Amino acid sequence: MKINGNAIRPGNVIEHKERLWVAVKINAVKPGKGGAFAQVELRDIRDGTKLNERFRATETVERVQLEQRDSQYLFSDDDFVTFMDSETFDQVSVPTANLGEQAAYLQDGMQVIIESYEGEPLSVQLPDTVDMEVVEADAVVKGQTASSSYKPAILENGVKVMVPPHIEAGTRIVVKPSDGTYVGKA
Repeated sequence: MKINGNAIRPGNVIEHKERLWVAVKINAVKPGKGGAFAQVELRDIRDGTKLNERFRATETVERVQLEQRDSQYLFSDDDFVTFMDSETFDQVSVPTANLGEQAAYLQDGMQVIIESYEGEPLSVQLPDTVDMEVVEADAVVKGQTASSSYKPAILENGVKVMVPPHIEAGTRIVVKPSDGTYVGKA
């Protein structure tokens, strides 16, 4: 579907220079002289390279519709993560690199959404929040509660997150896999 350059929104997938890109940041500019344009930060869906591109309001770009399928996480190895399609029960393998840092938050049986284009799986959307157990947390420093402060903790998947002082080892917490931030107790 063709859209104007100023209609690009964050999260849109576009075809540009014979590659698929996801729009990460958009800055709409209306200069005093000349036409309006959008300064768009793009990330290549396949290899993650970034590109800053300027699209005039009069330009058209091809917006790509990705097919979304509900799937369940099965297992992962060094190079691929394997999921099962919830409708057809087919196994789908996605390169681990496509998941980035979110791969560490995958849990057995987790429900995810796989986005694919022309049958090729490109990206995986994890749930907004994930329950994890804290396996190691630093001790609370006395008097530290005067201001809102956080301490480092290590989760069961080996990821380090910042948590409030009252969180101790063995506590289950809720974490956002998109950026690894603490949300609350589970």
